[in-house]
Amino acid sequence: MKAQQILIAGPYRSGTDGDPQRITANLARLEQAALAVYQRGHVPVIGEWLALPLAAAAGSTQVGDAVSEAFLYPVAHRLIAQCQAVYRIEGASAGADNDVRLANEWGLTVYRRLEEIPSVQA
Repeated sequence: MKAQQILIAGPYRSGTDGDPQRITANLARLEQAALAVYQRGHVPVIGEWLALPLAAAAGSTQVGDAVSEAFLYPVAHRLIAQCQAVYRIEGASAGADNDVRLANEWGLTVYRRLEEIPSVQA
């Protein structure tokens, strides 16, 4: 199997009540999942890795402001279109659920457990 570009989908702001420390913890969970996907031989991507710097460049001053909202979901959707799969990690998240819905509509593989993701030999 060839390495896949896999979007990691899961809670970022969900369940945080806007608390920056909890948002940071959620991002750390996404990044740990990304590391595990990378270690299986794939190219993991997280929408926030692209959306947050773009939003900041456009004038966003905090997550959840109007400028960041204009980037977070649209960037993820453009990114999904470039991926071969989505890895949906645990945790309630309407945004991640929407990522899965799009992946299903576009015929992408959706993984829900790390063990489902095949390892790629380098």
